[in-house]
Amino acid sequence: MRNFAKPALAMVDSMRAAAAEEPARAIAFGGAPGSNSHQAAMQFAPEALPLPCFSFEDALDAVKSGAAGCAMIPIENSQHGRVADIHFLLPESGLAIVAEHFMRITHALMAVGDGPFEAAYSHPQALGQSREFLRARGITGMSYADTAGAAAYVAETGEANIAAIAPPLAADLYGLRIVEDAVEDAHDNTTRFVVLAKEQLAPGALAGVDAMTTFIFEVKNIPAALYKALGCFATNGVNMTKLESYQKGASFAATMFFADIEGAPGDARVDTALEELAFQTNEVRLLGSYPRARKRG
Repeated sequence: MRNFAKPALAMVDSMRAAAAEEPARAIAFGGAPGSNSHQAAMQFAPEALPLPCFSFEDALDAVKSGAAGCAMIPIENSQHGRVADIHFLLPESGLAIVAEHFMRITHALMAVGDGPFEAAYSHPQALGQSREFLRARGITGMSYADTAGAAAYVAETGEANIAAIAPPLAADLYGLRIVEDAVEDAHDNTTRFVVLAKEQLAPGALAGVDAMTTFIFEVKNIPAALYKALGCFATNGVNMTKLESYQKGASFAATMFFADIEGAPGDARVDTALEELAFQTNEVRLLGSYPRARKRG
């Protein structure tokens, strides 16, 4: 795995050592200690052992290798949309979504000194969530692997003219001064995370539970292909709460869709809708069914 900035290394090594002792209890996340993913993992499973990984890919690899029992991955934000590349990472991982978790996101501008600042480092999602704040102050946003890692990097450099946008906890962990709190542009800024494991939940685990199912499908390259695909859910009374498109390959002839529906296989309406969808499309791949954490709409 790639290296974190020096101020984070001792904490990372300690957490990794603890997780190595009980990998089944470990929950991997992308980012340095203090990142939003770290805090989401601890909210979701306070008894778990946090396993910091440099990137989302590394967190997924930790589950595949057995170094962690599951991984906590952000997939979309209420203000800045989907997390880049997540539509490719989840299907390619071979892991299953077993839970979802929503967390209110707040960021702070933090630094060694008081400014003024030429640049602020953070994950692209956090920079996007604080775009108006940065523009109003003439601060250039600089991409970094994660929010807390950016804070550790700023602490390591010791440069007075740069800052980080990160959760307030990161300032405490890396000895930075919070220059301004709540720099996100929307007061209701919220991120949806999913928990991934090697095995899907057993069908019985969702009995009597409000469930969600996430899947991808590729439409045929013919007129009304998407209309026919969506009709499978409309005619069976299955509510679709999310639908996003992305391209497969460079030909731009194969369009993939990432979707969420209410319900899970085992429900007759869902089973029929998915069976009809398989007939109408080139490919359907279930990514997981799991308890619904929040009412949609």
